[in-house]
Amino acid sequence: MSPLSAARAALRVYAAGAAVILAQLLRRCRGGFLEPGFPRQPDRVAIVTGGTDGIGYSTAKHLARLGMHVIIAGNNDSKAKQVVSKIKEETLNDKVEFLFCDLASMMSIRDFVQKFKMKKIPLHVLVNNAGVMMVPQRKTRDGFEEHFGLNYLGHFLLTNLLLDTLRESGSPGHSARVVTVSSATHYVAELNMDDLQSSACYSAHAAYAQSKLALVLFTYHLQRLLAAEGSHVTANVVDPGVVHTDLYQHVFWGTRLVMKLFSWLLFKTPDEGAWTSIYAAVTPELEGVGGRYLYNEKETKSLHVTYNQKLQQQLWSKSCDMTGVLDVTL
Repeated sequence: MSPLSAARAALRVYAAGAAVILAQLLRRCRGGFLEPGFPRQPDRVAIVTGGTDGIGYSTAKHLARLGMHVIIAGNNDSKAKQVVSKIKEETLNDKVEFLFCDLASMMSIRDFVQKFKMKKIPLHVLVNNAGVMMVPQRKTRDGFEEHFGLNYLGHFLLTNLLLDTLRESGSPGHSARVVTVSSATHYVAELNMDDLQSSACYSAHAAYAQSKLALVLFTYHLQRLLAAEGSHVTANVVDPGVVHTDLYQHVFWGTRLVMKLFSWLLFKTPDEGAWTSIYAAVTPELEGVGGRYLYNEKETKSLHVTYNQKLQQQLWSKSCDMTGVLDVTL
């Protein structure tokens, strides 16, 4: 990617963000974002990645409030004890715990899955939430560009390693669910199958958007695989909107200034950003329904290229090669 192309990628990402912020402002002026009503979830188990901060924390908290056994998968050991205690206190639910999982390390992901499976408990909901945003060029422990390696490949591997447990836990009328968090930046992204590592003239904006596009393609292909085998597991992808979290430390200084001054008006709170993830995880309306892109608790269209089944398959096969997952073709 040339410097000019990198600049264009940045402009596209900020334009996409501005469009979402404008829509959120209009909704705020018309009454705001109201908390949906969700049914209780007794005896169900959820894993939430990145659950110690931001949208992930709010997602974990509200799933716990619904009575779920919530396992927070994260790499912030120092914060974990405090977060778990706080959620238990706020929700009066003692079934909240933390298990270390660094999504930038395939070894750590495999260790996490092994520890989880040793608990001999079911898994009804997997929320692939964790991520980094517009970080400087750097690599994961396995040598992948960090946006692609952590945001996408980490969740690709985690989901595939947990699929057998999800299949065993789902049942007719009570499907297990995979919920993956993407973003509106996927609308302005391009997937370069010849340079998924963004090695040619790195652009943090393009790399971030590409990772979010990859998550949409992954979700749609996963749903097709699950449906083809008749599994009681569904996969949907959600867009939380523009949310006030700690992810903005690497964005343009003007964006940080706007967030500091006007986040109360323009940005969603982490709780508001989590509603669509929670909706996808528990609403009866989505029982047995997968392959959907959800925004503000409603189905909407993703970028047209995400419905290209050949591209979905190409990305899936390449991801299998990168992570050592067995490729199952339709």
